[in-house]
Amino acid sequence: MQGEEELVKRAQHREQEAFAQLYEAYFDKIYRYIFFKIGSEMEAEDMTQQVFLKALESISSFKWQGKPFSTWLYRIAHNQIVDYFRRKTKRAVVPLEEAPAILSTDDPQAIAEQSLDIERVVSATTCLTDMQKECISLRFASGLSIAEVAQIMGKSEGAIKALQHSAIIALRKVLVVTENETV
Repeated sequence: MQGEEELVKRAQHREQEAFAQLYEAYFDKIYRYIFFKIGSEMEAEDMTQQVFLKALESISSFKWQGKPFSTWLYRIAHNQIVDYFRRKTKRAVVPLEEAPAILSTDDPQAIAEQSLDIERVVSATTCLTDMQKECISLRFASGLSIAEVAQIMGKSEGAIKALQHSAIIALRKVLVVTENETV
């Protein structure tokens, strides 16, 4: 991908190819971020499309503020998620058939175990604070660095490291307890 700033400028001048390159560069990360938050593949796909539609509609008003373009996209995605949960009365649970396939295997037992593991992790995140969920989602579902998460969340890198650490400890405790209950 050519320079992000140049691509954004071209997209602001309605060059379709430039916006297409931005779309390709960020679609998967934004999708994973949304999917981790809401737990539904179909809803996450729709919402990701909405994020890019809103970005396209308002890209001309985007202003560089010393932060990456992705920060702006994640803000739009965050707002979409907030709106989604306002419309819902309770949080969705990830159905096993919608859990993403991480292992490429034809072994039904391995697939079933993997699905149960994913379900346990998603379920365990309910014990986290909203800030911890946001941090974990950006770090691991979207694969962003500590610095990128800090920029998106408007916190220092040290604060993000501490938030991530406390979230992982909380998840570990919940997962160990659940594992012991099933044994």
